[in-house]
Amino acid sequence: MPNESWAWLIEKVIPSQRGAGRQIIDEVLARLQHHQWGSHDVFSVQLALEEAIVNAIRHGNRMDASKQVHVVCKMSPQRIFIEITDEGPGFDPEQVPDPTDDEHLECPGGRGIMLMRSYMSRVEYNETGNTVVMEKERTDLA
Repeated sequence: MPNESWAWLIEKVIPSQRGAGRQIIDEVLARLQHHQWGSHDVFSVQLALEEAIVNAIRHGNRMDASKQVHVVCKMSPQRIFIEITDEGPGFDPEQVPDPTDDEHLECPGGRGIMLMRSYMSRVEYNETGNTVVMEKERTDLA
């Protein structure tokens, strides 16, 4: 959708420390609620955004205080676009075990990625694996 007009845009750089993404998450949720996105969509975006930011801080940057996380969020009346980039070495998301497989049920790894894919309309990683792009198409009204 190259000609889509974005009603709202935020770009932030946050430190690699617990809780650093709270302000961005709160701002995104407030904007969705202001535009009367339905509660299921708001919950979906909140869960995916929290997971992606925590993954970038904890797994990407490994809690390294010298590294940052770059966050871009854009919203149109019907869609939200989120891009999160960490300064870590990246990873191959296809190599993350499926947490619903019997042999991985007790392992915590992979659940965040699974949740992001379940709740968002699109989740893609760059070739390096240090940037995730997520989109959510609006599905319900408040």
